Amino acid sequence: MAASAALSPAPRAATALAPLAERLRPQSIADVVGQRHLLADGKPLANAIKAGVPHSMIFWGPPGVGKTTLARLLADAFGAEMIALSAVMAGVKDIREAIERAQLARDQFGRRTIMFVDEVHRFNKSQQDAFLPHVESGLFTFIGATTENPSFEVNSALLSRAQVYVLEALDRDALATMFTRAITALNAAYTVDADAQQLLIDYADGDGRRFLNSMEQMDAAARASQVAQVNVDFVKGSLTRARARFDKRGEQFYDLISALHKSVRGSDPDAALYWFCRMLEGGADPLYVGRRMIRMASEDIGLADPRALEITLNAVAAFERLGTPEGELALAEACVFLAVAAKSNAVYTAYKKARAAAAESGTRPVPLRLRNAPTKLMKHLGYGEGYRYAHDEEGGFAAGETYFPDDMKVQRFYEPFDRGMEAKVKEKLDVLRARSDKH
Repeated sequence: MAASAALSPAPRAATALAPLAERLRPQSIADVVGQRHLLADGKPLANAIKAGVPHSMIFWGPPGVGKTTLARLLADAFGAEMIALSAVMAGVKDIREAIERAQLARDQFGRRTIMFVDEVHRFNKSQQDAFLPHVESGLFTFIGATTENPSFEVNSALLSRAQVYVLEALDRDALATMFTRAITALNAAYTVDADAQQLLIDYADGDGRRFLNSMEQMDAAARASQVAQVNVDFVKGSLTRARARFDKRGEQFYDLISALHKSVRGSDPDAALYWFCRMLEGGADPLYVGRRMIRMASEDIGLADPRALEITLNAVAAFERLGTPEGELALAEACVFLAVAAKSNAVYTAYKKARAAAAESGTRPVPLRLRNAPTKLMKHLGYGEGYRYAHDEEGGFAAGETYFPDDMKVQRFYEPFDRGMEAKVKEKLDVLRARSDKH
């Protein structure tokens, strides 16, 4: 039997030598900690269990929130065999064997099958497509688990046949319940004060598996040191805090950069610094963050404060010269400046309108008066003839002159706001445009 495609074993009690996470693995739906938005009375999965009718589904959530455990418990609740595949390990041969086992369970034993695929986003399109005909025929009920956004990582054909359920990181109350169960299972001879318990919960960052592993590590340290009470200092000394969840490629990465961008746009320097530091703590490339801040300077500030782009470019250059950690302070300075600067997206909006107009206008010729005439032939052909040299006009402005193609209506893309330095730009343009209109 392939290790990556196994029929679920009969439930059995974990031995005292098993890891704490295994000993505390829920044996029924009622034992599950968290996910009340799915499992409480009247909620989707509770209704499905009550009706006794399984349906294909995708569990989407961060690590350590019970996706695999929930799939096993649903198989038990529906009286179904569970065949588990790991998309990290399984290949075409494993998928074929799993399908054959599902046929055996149906044809010889008359049992339903839950086909559970962990890390389903690791399967390519053809591997995911291999399940479709069997889901449609009812050979098995498909349950996939993923930490990535199914919209991007799961084929639309498979996604359309499955209900997506979002599993949430375990909150403090859920982890506090898990703490009580862990202390009982560990048969601890010591006590853990409230602050130390809270620190353990903070270290877990919503990951139940990480929490139980930390509890087990702390327990070993407490027994070795023969302490009577575990406090904050003991927890800090015996555990290493893991980095916050962060995926340099997945949705969480883009969620964080989106939060940073929106905080800058919303002129909140404190929130902007927080998300900036969250990205650095998670291992983001500071230069990537710097490049995104360059974009923010142009998109959301623009001419309301042209210093924003200059300061951000200088910050990126400083980081390139200094590296980590010294250069990160320059990026933080730029982050704060962007947040407190006057905001305008007038240039950004004008650019999009101009690009659209350029794409739609075709290859209209440049008017002769606007063409350069470096040769006698070009002058003879009228290149540059009738051009009004702005510096010779009143105020250095050729009122009434147009610079668009002759057969194209004059358009206004740039409409500056009355904010920051752009207010002066607006004042000047209003005067010039009024002169042109009058002319």
